[in-house]
Amino acid sequence: MSWEKDIEELRRREALAEQMGGEERVARQKASGKLTVRERVDALLDPGSFHETGKIAGAASYGADNELASFRASPFVIGRGDIGGRPVMVQADDFSVRGGAGDAAIWQKLVFAEQMANEYRMPLIRLVDGTGGGGSVKMLEKDPRTYIPQTPGWEWVVANMASVPVVALALGPCAGLGAGRVAASHYSVMVQGLSQVFVAGPPVAKAIGEDVDKEGLGGAEINGKNGVVDDIVASEADAFAAARKFLSYLPASIYEQAPRVQNGDPINRRDPTLINVVPRDRRVPYKMRRIVEACVDAGSFFETGRQWGRGLITGFARLDGYSVAVIAGDPMFLGGAWTADVCRKLIKHVDLAQTFHLPVVHFVDCPGFAVGAKHERSGVVKLGVQAMAAVYQARVPWCSIVVRQAFGLAGSAMMNPTRTKMRYCWPSGDWGSLPMEGGIEAAYKRDIEASADPEKRLAEIRAWAEALRSPFRTAEAFYAEEIIDPRETRPLLCEWAELAQRGAETGPSAFGMRP
Repeated sequence: MSWEKDIEELRRREALAEQMGGEERVARQKASGKLTVRERVDALLDPGSFHETGKIAGAASYGADNELASFRASPFVIGRGDIGGRPVMVQADDFSVRGGAGDAAIWQKLVFAEQMANEYRMPLIRLVDGTGGGGSVKMLEKDPRTYIPQTPGWEWVVANMASVPVVALALGPCAGLGAGRVAASHYSVMVQGLSQVFVAGPPVAKAIGEDVDKEGLGGAEINGKNGVVDDIVASEADAFAAARKFLSYLPASIYEQAPRVQNGDPINRRDPTLINVVPRDRRVPYKMRRIVEACVDAGSFFETGRQWGRGLITGFARLDGYSVAVIAGDPMFLGGAWTADVCRKLIKHVDLAQTFHLPVVHFVDCPGFAVGAKHERSGVVKLGVQAMAAVYQARVPWCSIVVRQAFGLAGSAMMNPTRTKMRYCWPSGDWGSLPMEGGIEAAYKRDIEASADPEKRLAEIRAWAEALRSPFRTAEAFYAEEIIDPRETRPLLCEWAELAQRGAETGPSAFGMRP
């Protein structure tokens, strides 16, 4: 009456599934420098925490005796596990099974993972390596007809973008639906030289007249700079570490707050070097990252998207253990002007902060939108207005540190001024509707030309205007709420971070995250 024989059959089928694509294909995977699918899952998750679902799902054939004759595992491994003791959902492609092709797959497994992450309010991590979509034209041999395409389960992909953190690691060539699964995430990573992301591969590109290899079509050099992915790393191990670190700053879902992580950094720590970081000569750039790192908890700044939208620094940090989203102008690249890419980057980061209720800290140095024909052709005006809308729509607590420039429309979007303005201004602050440089000559052209000594008159007007640029004049009218000693920035931010938790409401946001 025992069921022991059935359990033996279960174990046999599990062992067959663990063979993945077979000895030869697994060896080929390893020879290309890639881990196998289960090695990847084990490297990503806390040791021993993975519980696989649907392990024995696959393509089976039976003999005349109705006994299992052959079995090919599905190219998708799914299940739940822990990262840092917190539960997550994982879906991982197995490239050793038909290159992860969709025609070898059981698509219900992917949908199950997406749906479970959503309904059980767990972060979702996709390890993408293959097409994961329609597969090969050879499918027509089995089913001799074409079909109107659909993407089963995409409603869960969309729903997850507005409810749980989604991480995508591109760990090989990702085409079609595979590329879509990388892009439809809050945080995505590629491995240099190992992964590529493209709509369709080189053979399809060749059919339209482009002879290009995988790297030239969708390598890390391309997708790191165009914003398709957020970060480029050197190895699979680095990709797993980046995923774990990203998730450590976020709540498990929109129905929770991000966990507080204490690291022993005193909230009253003052950095004496901050008094000298910003040069008095406004034409000289400085290292904004140095300021960010000095103000947040030691070692907590995690930058994302460093290779694209380079005029804006984005990332996450902690203040007295509380997670915050960080935005900072970078004067080392075009003076921190907002290009089209900067606007796209800002929209993505502000949307993410709003979705997961992370307070925003904005270190402001913005001379305005980028000027010139190149930037006009890129649609900077339209994208700039959309970036402003993202800032104005955000309802999370927001604190701006005006480090230096704030000019024009872009400068005005340092925060939503109709909400409580938690804004600290350094004495180096320089702001206005437009920069004085060049503006004086245009505004006072007739006055200067009519003067007996035009050079002297121009110098007089410049001296007068320079005096008006004092941040203390602005503070007199309460346009600058607080002028602070740069060395006091961290204590003030830590005090604000504690207060901000009161305003960081959980639950659905007014809008969903845009991929």
